Amino acid sequence: EKASISGHMFDVVVIGGGISGLSAAKLLAEHEVNVLVLEARDRVGGRTYTVRNEHVNYVDVGGAYVGPTQNRILRLSKELGLKTYKVNVSERLVQYVKGKTYPFRGAFPPVWNPIAYLDYNNLWRTMDNMGKEIPADAPWDAPHAEKWDKMTMKDLIDKICWTKTARQFAYLFVNINVTSEPHEVSALWFLWYVKQCGGTTRIFSITNGGQERKFVGGSGQVSERIMDLLGERVKLRCPVSSIDQSGENIIVETLNHEVYECRYVISAIPPPLTSKIHFRPELPSERNQLIQRLPMGSIIKCMMYYREAFWKKKDYCGCMIIEDEEAPISITLDDTKPDGSLPAIMGFILARKSHRFAKLHKEIRKRKICELYAKVLGSQEALQPVHYEEKNWCEEQYSGGCYTAYFPPGIMTQYGRVIRQPVGKIYFAGTETATQWSGYMEGAVEAGERAAREILNALGKVAKKDIWVPEPESQDVPSIEITHSFWERNLPSVAGLLKIIGFSTSITAMCVVVYKCK
Repeated sequence: EKASISGHMFDVVVIGGGISGLSAAKLLAEHEVNVLVLEARDRVGGRTYTVRNEHVNYVDVGGAYVGPTQNRILRLSKELGLKTYKVNVSERLVQYVKGKTYPFRGAFPPVWNPIAYLDYNNLWRTMDNMGKEIPADAPWDAPHAEKWDKMTMKDLIDKICWTKTARQFAYLFVNINVTSEPHEVSALWFLWYVKQCGGTTRIFSITNGGQERKFVGGSGQVSERIMDLLGERVKLRCPVSSIDQSGENIIVETLNHEVYECRYVISAIPPPLTSKIHFRPELPSERNQLIQRLPMGSIIKCMMYYREAFWKKKDYCGCMIIEDEEAPISITLDDTKPDGSLPAIMGFILARKSHRFAKLHKEIRKRKICELYAKVLGSQEALQPVHYEEKNWCEEQYSGGCYTAYFPPGIMTQYGRVIRQPVGKIYFAGTETATQWSGYMEGAVEAGERAAREILNALGKVAKKDIWVPEPESQDVPSIEITHSFWERNLPSVAGLLKIIGFSTSITAMCVVVYKCK
């Protein structure tokens, strides 16, 4: 092993030591492929990052959540000896809107206004139904792909929603799920994103959804434990500056002028970061255009620690959905350790707000967050934190943002189909290239293992039919099927109700006229 590293000749060089790159390298190593991982940072994990100190023990300042149907990350983490625990939702969640706090239970806040209820119900139903038309592995082939891709999500929401309450919540739904604004993202891409995460309820839910669980000890351990298995085959502080595949073998050079020779490359970095690398020959025009057109989402993740979980005294679980333009935080979750120690609330500063609040001093940000929690939870104890941690992912040069790259209008149909296509002997991983739970750790594992199997196929070690392998359901974290009631499926939209009223009124008027004439 040491001789091969000093000789700098490998079967595969993986660029990026996040979950995607490392899960690819692990699978290749298991097939006795000589693999090397080059990571730009001084740590592995990419967009997952577990910070450890005496105040927090451990805390995930990056990707953290796993849940049912995310079977690959659950299988991989179990293999690595990790355990999960459920995020606390024993008590009530709260919605804060128009300056008032409304406690509730379930995935979505209840709606008491009957017209607004019809509007909400039609919004989720329409988004899920549109998603059913979109192939998870080829959204650009959807029947209405061109039309939906030209629309922003704001255009679509404004078209679907009749009430301001439903419209505002729909905007927040986009902010929370893809850390960007409704006017920035393609409707086709967002509908695909929600669909490949299992639909509107699955993506947004804690219980039986994408935020159900976290890892005991932090999600950073997934990458750290794979690095321990790979040993010297992972090199840190090695940003790749050029890839030359003009000769028989590929020459990979790092910023510190280390040179490695290999037969294949896996790029497991966010698509826009590919533009930092010099390619020879140049990338095909479509790939080159694609990577210039995919921005990263924007988020500051904030953890506020307290002496006790004071919110539980009010029968609140710590999850808040906050609809207030002046508020820094849009959504929170309880971040207390599974044994009840180190009570904390995790909050997201999302999209436009992340840019606005990033300009403030950290202490001012902290104070504003505490004041917000005091107001929403109705408790002065929120003003007395014992510690504060935060991570602004927009300033990370080797991520560019979080959670994921998004597709602006028109890009998916024009360039999207090349996202997974190899360029010569360069293959592409990274959560953005996944077809299930893209944007999550689950998507990272799917993409990494798929890219690894593509190379194993090229090396004659895996049959072509085995490149895409279905994953059996996790027995430890089983999923419950999401069903909708008769009324959810059949209630009219606001527009439908108006038509019914209009039709009924017309019939009544005609009957009156006929009666009068008689």
